[in-house]
Amino acid sequence: GHGKSPLQRSLTSSTLGYYLAFVRDEIRRLPVKPILMGHSMGGALSQWVLRYLPESISAVVLVAPWVSHSSMTDDVPTLLKMMAGDPLGMAMMFYKFNADSWVRTPETAAAKLLSREAVVSPEERQRQLVGESALVIFQHNPPFWKPAENVTTPMLLLAGEKDAVLSVAALRKSAAHYRADFVVIPGAGHNMMMEKSFRETAHSID
Repeated sequence: GHGKSPLQRSLTSSTLGYYLAFVRDEIRRLPVKPILMGHSMGGALSQWVLRYLPESISAVVLVAPWVSHSSMTDDVPTLLKMMAGDPLGMAMMFYKFNADSWVRTPETAAAKLLSREAVVSPEERQRQLVGESALVIFQHNPPFWKPAENVTTPMLLLAGEKDAVLSVAALRKSAAHYRADFVVIPGAGHNMMMEKSFRETAHSID
Protein backbone atom coordinates (compact mmCIF):
# COMPACT_ATOMS: atom_id res chain seq x y z
CA GLY A 1 0.00 0.00 0.00
CA HIS A 2 0.90 3.69 -0.12
CA GLY A 3 -0.93 5.14 2.89
CA LYS A 4 0.77 6.55 5.97
CA SER A 5 -2.12 6.21 8.41
CA PRO A 6 -1.22 4.89 11.88
CA LEU A 7 -1.70 1.15 12.27
CA GLN A 8 -4.91 0.48 14.21
CA ARG A 9 -5.46 -3.18 13.38
CA SER A 10 -3.21 -5.96 12.12
CA LEU A 11 -3.17 -6.19 8.34
CA THR A 12 -4.18 -9.84 8.49
CA SER A 13 -7.49 -8.81 10.06
CA SER A 14 -8.07 -5.65 7.99
CA THR A 15 -11.05 -6.19 5.70
CA LEU A 16 -12.71 -4.10 3.02
CA GLY A 17 -15.64 -3.71 5.38
CA TYR A 18 -13.26 -2.28 7.98
CA TYR A 19 -11.87 0.21 5.46
CA LEU A 20 -15.38 1.00 4.21
CA ALA A 21 -16.38 2.18 7.68
CA PHE A 22 -13.55 4.74 7.67
CA VAL A 23 -14.59 6.08 4.26
CA ARG A 24 -18.22 6.25 5.34
CA ASP A 25 -17.35 8.22 8.46
CA GLU A 26 -15.19 10.68 6.53
CA ILE A 27 -17.87 11.22 3.90
CA ARG A 28 -20.40 12.00 6.61
CA ARG A 29 -18.14 14.77 7.87
CA LEU A 30 -18.23 16.59 4.54
CA PRO A 31 -20.76 19.36 3.76
CA VAL A 32 -21.40 18.04 0.22
CA LYS A 33 -21.26 14.69 -1.51
CA PRO A 34 -17.67 14.13 -2.67
CA ILE A 35 -16.20 12.82 -5.88
CA LEU A 36 -14.52 9.63 -4.72
CA MET A 37 -11.25 8.57 -6.33
CA GLY A 38 -9.42 5.31 -5.68
CA HIS A 39 -6.28 3.69 -7.08
CA SER A 40 -5.67 -0.07 -7.21
CA MET A 41 -7.02 -1.53 -3.95
CA GLY A 42 -8.48 1.90 -3.29
CA GLY A 43 -10.36 1.37 -6.53
CA ALA A 44 -11.79 -1.83 -5.08
CA LEU A 45 -12.83 0.07 -1.96
CA SER A 46 -14.43 2.75 -4.13
CA GLN A 47 -16.47 0.02 -5.79
CA TRP A 48 -17.62 -1.13 -2.36
CA VAL A 49 -18.76 2.41 -1.60
CA LEU A 50 -20.57 2.40 -4.94
CA ARG A 51 -22.39 -0.79 -4.00
CA TYR A 52 -23.15 -0.21 -0.33
CA LEU A 53 -23.24 3.61 -0.02
CA PRO A 54 -24.13 4.88 -3.51
CA GLU A 55 -26.21 7.78 -2.22
CA SER A 56 -23.22 9.22 -0.35
CA ILE A 57 -21.10 10.17 -3.38
CA SER A 58 -21.59 12.37 -6.45
CA ALA A 59 -19.14 10.65 -8.83
CA VAL A 60 -16.35 8.06 -8.87
CA VAL A 61 -12.91 8.04 -10.49
CA LEU A 62 -11.22 4.64 -10.64
CA VAL A 63 -7.47 4.71 -11.35
CA ALA A 64 -6.11 1.28 -12.35
CA PRO A 65 -8.68 -0.30 -10.02
CA TRP A 66 -9.20 -3.94 -9.26
CA VAL A 67 -11.62 -5.37 -11.81
CA SER A 68 -15.35 -5.21 -11.22
CA HIS A 69 -16.19 -8.89 -10.93
CA SER A 70 -13.32 -11.30 -10.22
CA SER A 71 -9.56 -10.81 -10.32
CA MET A 72 -9.26 -14.60 -10.48
CA THR A 73 -11.26 -15.01 -13.71
CA ASP A 74 -11.61 -11.62 -15.44
CA ASP A 75 -7.92 -11.31 -16.30
CA VAL A 76 -6.52 -14.84 -16.32
CA PRO A 77 -3.59 -14.18 -18.74
CA THR A 78 -2.25 -11.35 -16.56
CA LEU A 79 -2.73 -13.38 -13.37
CA LEU A 80 -0.84 -16.35 -14.83
CA LYS A 81 1.94 -14.06 -16.06
CA MET A 82 2.36 -12.57 -12.58
CA MET A 83 2.40 -16.01 -10.97
CA ALA A 84 5.00 -17.25 -13.42
CA GLY A 85 7.11 -14.11 -13.05
CA ASP A 86 7.26 -14.18 -9.26
CA PRO A 87 5.94 -17.47 -7.84
CA LEU A 88 7.78 -16.97 -4.55
CA GLY A 89 6.29 -13.53 -3.99
CA MET A 90 2.78 -14.74 -4.75
CA ALA A 91 3.14 -17.73 -2.42
CA MET A 92 4.57 -15.61 0.41
CA MET A 93 1.81 -13.02 0.00
CA PHE A 94 -0.97 -15.53 0.53
CA TYR A 95 0.94 -17.38 3.26
CA LYS A 96 1.45 -14.15 5.26
CA PHE A 97 -1.78 -12.47 4.11
CA ASN A 98 0.34 -9.38 3.52
CA ALA A 99 1.13 -8.00 0.08
CA ASP A 100 4.56 -6.70 1.14
CA SER A 101 6.13 -9.96 -0.08
CA TRP A 102 4.82 -9.20 -3.54
CA VAL A 103 6.90 -6.00 -3.71
CA ARG A 104 9.72 -7.10 -1.41
CA THR A 105 12.60 -5.65 -3.46
CA PRO A 106 13.00 -2.58 -5.69
CA GLU A 107 13.14 -4.88 -8.71
CA THR A 108 9.94 -6.80 -7.93
CA ALA A 109 8.10 -3.58 -7.04
CA ALA A 110 9.17 -1.82 -10.24
CA ALA A 111 8.34 -4.81 -12.44
CA LYS A 112 4.76 -4.80 -11.18
CA LEU A 113 4.05 -1.13 -10.57
CA LEU A 114 6.14 1.01 -12.93
CA SER A 115 6.94 1.31 -16.60
CA ARG A 116 10.41 2.12 -17.88
CA GLU A 117 9.27 5.73 -18.32
CA ALA A 118 8.48 6.25 -14.63
CA VAL A 119 9.75 9.43 -12.99
CA VAL A 120 10.74 7.62 -9.78
CA SER A 121 13.44 5.00 -9.40
CA PRO A 122 12.69 1.41 -8.34
CA GLU A 123 14.49 2.09 -5.05
CA GLU A 124 12.43 5.19 -4.33
CA ARG A 125 9.20 3.40 -5.23
CA GLN A 126 9.97 0.44 -2.96
CA ARG A 127 10.91 2.69 -0.01
CA GLN A 128 7.50 4.37 -0.16
CA LEU A 129 5.54 1.15 0.05
CA VAL A 130 3.98 -0.19 3.24
CA GLY A 131 2.15 -3.42 4.01
CA GLU A 132 -1.25 -4.15 2.52
CA SER A 133 -3.78 -6.78 3.53
CA ALA A 134 -4.00 -9.74 1.15
CA LEU A 135 -7.27 -10.82 2.78
CA VAL A 136 -9.08 -8.15 0.78
CA ILE A 137 -8.14 -9.92 -2.47
CA PHE A 138 -10.42 -12.80 -1.51
CA GLN A 139 -13.14 -10.41 -0.38
CA HIS A 140 -13.26 -8.72 -3.78
CA ASN A 141 -13.99 -12.03 -5.51
CA PRO A 142 -17.01 -14.33 -5.66
CA PRO A 143 -18.73 -15.66 -3.64
CA PHE A 144 -17.99 -12.77 -1.26
CA TRP A 145 -18.34 -9.96 -3.79
CA LYS A 146 -20.77 -8.90 -6.48
CA PRO A 147 -20.51 -5.45 -8.12
CA ALA A 148 -23.30 -2.89 -8.14
CA GLU A 149 -25.72 -3.22 -11.03
CA ASN A 150 -27.42 -0.58 -13.18
CA VAL A 151 -25.10 2.14 -11.92
CA THR A 152 -26.21 5.72 -12.57
CA THR A 153 -23.40 7.45 -10.66
CA PRO A 154 -21.09 9.32 -13.09
CA MET A 155 -17.84 7.36 -13.38
CA LEU A 156 -14.43 7.56 -15.02
CA LEU A 157 -12.05 4.61 -15.21
CA LEU A 158 -8.38 5.07 -16.14
CA ALA A 159 -6.17 2.22 -17.33
CA GLY A 160 -2.42 2.22 -17.91
CA GLU A 161 -1.35 0.90 -21.29
CA LYS A 162 1.71 -0.81 -19.75
CA ASP A 163 0.07 -1.93 -16.50
CA ALA A 164 1.61 -5.28 -15.49
CA VAL A 165 -1.07 -5.93 -12.86
CA LEU A 166 -4.31 -5.21 -14.75
CA SER A 167 -4.83 -5.49 -18.48
CA VAL A 168 -6.54 -2.83 -20.56
CA ALA A 169 -9.01 -5.46 -21.81
CA ALA A 170 -10.10 -6.43 -18.29
CA LEU A 171 -10.52 -2.82 -17.20
CA ARG A 172 -12.43 -1.98 -20.37
CA LYS A 173 -14.86 -4.75 -19.41
CA SER A 174 -15.19 -3.29 -15.91
CA ALA A 175 -15.84 0.18 -17.33
CA ALA A 176 -18.56 -1.23 -19.57
CA HIS A 177 -20.25 -2.89 -16.59
CA TYR A 178 -20.34 0.38 -14.68
CA ARG A 179 -21.18 2.46 -17.78
CA ALA A 180 -18.09 4.48 -16.99
CA ASP A 181 -16.10 6.72 -19.30
CA PHE A 182 -12.92 4.83 -20.15
CA VAL A 183 -9.49 6.33 -20.82
CA VAL A 184 -6.24 4.49 -21.53
CA ILE A 185 -3.10 6.41 -20.55
CA PRO A 186 -0.40 5.68 -23.17
CA GLY A 187 2.78 4.14 -21.81
CA ALA A 188 1.66 4.21 -18.18
CA GLY A 189 2.22 1.43 -15.68
CA HIS A 190 0.05 0.53 -12.69
CA ASN A 191 1.20 3.51 -10.61
CA MET A 192 0.35 5.98 -13.35
CA MET A 193 0.71 8.96 -11.00
CA MET A 194 4.45 8.17 -10.97
CA GLU A 195 4.82 7.95 -14.71
CA LYS A 196 6.24 10.42 -17.21
CA SER A 197 2.65 10.97 -18.39
CA PHE A 198 1.34 11.96 -14.95
CA ARG A 199 0.22 15.37 -16.23
CA GLU A 200 -1.87 13.75 -18.96
CA THR A 201 -3.39 11.47 -16.34
CA ALA A 202 -4.32 14.43 -14.14
CA HIS A 203 -5.75 16.25 -17.14
CA SER A 204 -7.92 13.24 -17.99
CA ILE A 205 -9.40 13.34 -14.51
CA ASP A 206 -9.87 17.12 -14.50
